Amino acid sequence: MSKELTQNMGQFDELLSIIDSARTRALKAVNAELIQMYWNVGKYLSGLCANSVFGDKVIDKAAAYIATANPGVKGFNRRGLYRMKQFYETYKDDEFVTPLVTQISWTNHLLILSGAKSAEERHFYMALCAKEHYSKHELERQIDSAYYERYMLSSKKLVPESVPQDVRGSILDTYVLEFLDLPEQFSERNLRKAITDNLKQFILEFGKDFTFIGEEYRIQVGGQDFYIDLLFYNRALSCLVPIELKIGNFKPEHIGQINFYLEALDRDVKKPNENPSVGVLLCAGKDDAVVEYALSRSMSPTLVSDYTLHLPDKKLLQNKLRELTELALESGEGDEE
Repeated sequence: MSKELTQNMGQFDELLSIIDSARTRALKAVNAELIQMYWNVGKYLSGLCANSVFGDKVIDKAAAYIATANPGVKGFNRRGLYRMKQFYETYKDDEFVTPLVTQISWTNHLLILSGAKSAEERHFYMALCAKEHYSKHELERQIDSAYYERYMLSSKKLVPESVPQDVRGSILDTYVLEFLDLPEQFSERNLRKAITDNLKQFILEFGKDFTFIGEEYRIQVGGQDFYIDLLFYNRALSCLVPIELKIGNFKPEHIGQINFYLEALDRDVKKPNENPSVGVLLCAGKDDAVVEYALSRSMSPTLVSDYTLHLPDKKLLQNKLRELTELALESGEGDEE
C-alpha cells in the first residue's frame, strides 16, 4: 500500500459509513417487505378458512396451486402457509407487536411462535430480538435456557433500594452455564477457566452489553496485590462489573470481599465519566433471608447470583424462585483466594 494512499485513508472513512448504512437499510427494507408479505398471505388464508366449510383443506389446495403455477417459489408449501396463517391470527389484534413485527426475521418469528407459551413471553422475546438483533442461534439459546422465566423471577427478588432500576433489569439473578461442560468435581479456578474458554456464550448469557476485560484482574491496595476472578464492562450501564465465583453457598463475608474490590475499582480504575461499579457473586446457592440481611447493610449495588450447570426445567422455574441442579460438591472445596 502506497504512503499516499495510507495518508488519505482517513478522509474516506465517511464513504464506508455511507455504504454500510445503505446496506443495513436495504436489508431491513427487504426483511420488512418479506414479513409484510407473510402477514398478508396469512390474512388472506385466514379469511378463506373462516369462510370455508372444509377449513384447513383450503391451505392444502393453496399449496398445491402455488406449486403447480410457480414451482420455483420456495417456502409456500402446506407447512409454510399454515405458519403464515398462524402468524397473522396470533398477532392480528395485538397492538404491542405493530412497531416490532417487521424488525424481526421470519425465522425468529417462527421460533417465538413455537417456543413462547403466552402473549407476554412472545412480547418479551420480540422486544429482545429487536433490541439485540439476535441471530437464530442466539434466540434459540435464550428460549431453551428459559431466559424469560429467569428474568421474570429475578425482577421479583428483593434487592437493595440503592440498586438503580436499569441495573436490576440488566443483570439476571440466575445464570445458566450448562454450556461450560464442567466435570463433576471442579474448583473455582476450573470454573473461571471454563468461562473464559467459552466467553462468547457466557457473555450472551449476561447480554450483549457486557464486554470482557480480564481474568484474575490485578488490583493493588496498600502495596498488596489482589485478583478479581473476572472483570467485565457493561456499556449500557457505563460501569465496571467484577464477578467473583464461589463454588459453595453464599456467605455474608462474600459481600465484604466484593465490596473491597468495588471500592478499589472505583478509586483506581473507574473513569470520571463512568458510573460506580456493580459487583456480582456467582454462588452455588443461597439462602434468600441471609442474602437480604447481608445486603441491607451494604451500600454497594451487589447482586448475588446463582449459577447452575444444566438447563433448568421451565415449569420448575415458573413455580420456584430459585433452583440448584446437579452441583456435585459435597464439601464445597475449591480454590478460595
